[in-house]
Amino acid sequence: MSIGRIAPKQRGRPFPKGHSGNPRGRPPGARNAATVLAEQLLDGEAEGLIRKIIQKAKHGDVTALRICIDRILPPRRERPVHFTMPELRSVGDATRAVSALMSAVAKGELGASEAAELSKLIETYVRAVEATELEQRLLHLEKRFK
Repeated sequence: MSIGRIAPKQRGRPFPKGHSGNPRGRPPGARNAATVLAEQLLDGEAEGLIRKIIQKAKHGDVTALRICIDRILPPRRERPVHFTMPELRSVGDATRAVSALMSAVAKGELGASEAAELSKLIETYVRAVEATELEQRLLHLEKRFK
């Protein structure tokens, strides 16, 4: 006897590939019933709840304070980086750029995560240049041997 198993094991796909049980799909703008119900319940209470959270925050409730601050000042996802990147004109310039990044991190001008993101840009540049150069070489060889 198997405990915890309610339905028999399903064999294969419930519907043929490319055909769902609801061909029209969910209508545009349709919302989850639980979300709609929760919004309806909160609609008349929102002002009172907000006042209560503010009151608790004023009286030192750290969780309430965090809720208030999160709504006023949401966390910043990115901030502009002030760093002068050496100009990249060839793959060889990438070495200078990475060296400048390392120097900026060592001096505390850039954080390690910021430098890592910028180095990804340098890496993407190098791959793009290498791919372009490879394509040009292949085209040159094809013309030469035709």
